[in-house]
Amino acid sequence: MGPPLVVLLPLLLTTASVVAARASSPRVPAVIVFGDSTVDTGNNNQIPTPLRADFPPYGRDMPGGPRATGRFGNGRLPPDLISEALGLPPLVPAYLDPAYGIDDFASGVCFASAGTGIDDATAAVLSVIPLWKEVEYYEEYQRRLRARLGPRRAAAVVRGALHVVSIGTNDFLENYFLLATGRFAEFTVPEYEDLLVAGARAFLARIHRLGARRVTFAGLAAIGCLPLERTANALRGGGCVEEYNEVARSYNAKVRDMVRGLRDELPDLNLAYVSVYESFLNLITNPAKAGERGGGVLRHGQVRDGAHVQRRRAADLRRRRQVPLLGRVPPHGEGEPAHGQPHAGSMLPGGRPVTMSGHVAINGPSSRSTEEKRSSIITKEL
Repeated sequence: MGPPLVVLLPLLLTTASVVAARASSPRVPAVIVFGDSTVDTGNNNQIPTPLRADFPPYGRDMPGGPRATGRFGNGRLPPDLISEALGLPPLVPAYLDPAYGIDDFASGVCFASAGTGIDDATAAVLSVIPLWKEVEYYEEYQRRLRARLGPRRAAAVVRGALHVVSIGTNDFLENYFLLATGRFAEFTVPEYEDLLVAGARAFLARIHRLGARRVTFAGLAAIGCLPLERTANALRGGGCVEEYNEVARSYNAKVRDMVRGLRDELPDLNLAYVSVYESFLNLITNPAKAGERGGGVLRHGQVRDGAHVQRRRAADLRRRRQVPLLGRVPPHGEGEPAHGQPHAGSMLPGGRPVTMSGHVAINGPSSRSTEEKRSSIITKEL
């Protein structure tokens, strides 16, 4: 079993248990998905990004034979398995996949994009779909659904659908701690956690206004124990990076508080927090309980292949587009800026660049208060 499914298994198990506990019937009309690579069923195949899963060994265990569909795993992802468990089709189609249409999307649709985050700056690192754009696709989907089914039936689909949200890991590991953007200079870790939680809250309130009533929101796993982080931690013995795990625990506590508050504020929103931290950590510390033989699900170098290829592709992109990495000056190079990166000439007074998504790029410390920074950065129109 490759590492992607190991990472995603706790999300599947805990989300499925939440569905069973909260659903008033064994079926829902649709599964609607937002988030990152943990739930992206192929949208990144359709956008100009190096962060793709359309090559082996991805998809080697797909039903019907090996097939790299854009899912970041060896086979189906949790949304697919949840959909099938609820009596819906066994694959949740990616919204941007031209092979599917609105008739397919009426029973399930995925807007997720690998590499994205709650923070717009995270999506800009590897030119993937930001969360605000996922919401715009959701709005467009509803317009298409109304045209196909009629207003009443379309509203019933959205209202009864299970909305699955899994996002946040990349904000820390591919943005803040990687020093790929200026967030590390703009915010302390607790401030950045607060920014993300506020952004998550705004997102949930936004999809509620658009009709979502049944939503699961996943917390972070033990991000310091992900295979790539353990590999990068080789000089310290290759174990988990406890500093990252501590951040995940702190962030998760804040998300749980936010979810409780939002449920009180919006009583018609059936919102469930999905805890994945402990179950994921149990897979690391007690692999035999998950059926792993030979001493450990993460011990045998299974991080190679896809994960290392993705990191090499990401490094190449950063060099070409001159995105600073770990404080080093990138090599000289030319190229069009990634989505969200400043174009030449797109500057505000004082030399502050404006990103393609219309947000001010963060390049260093600012004299603004944390509240001012937070309000100016939270995702577009959420």
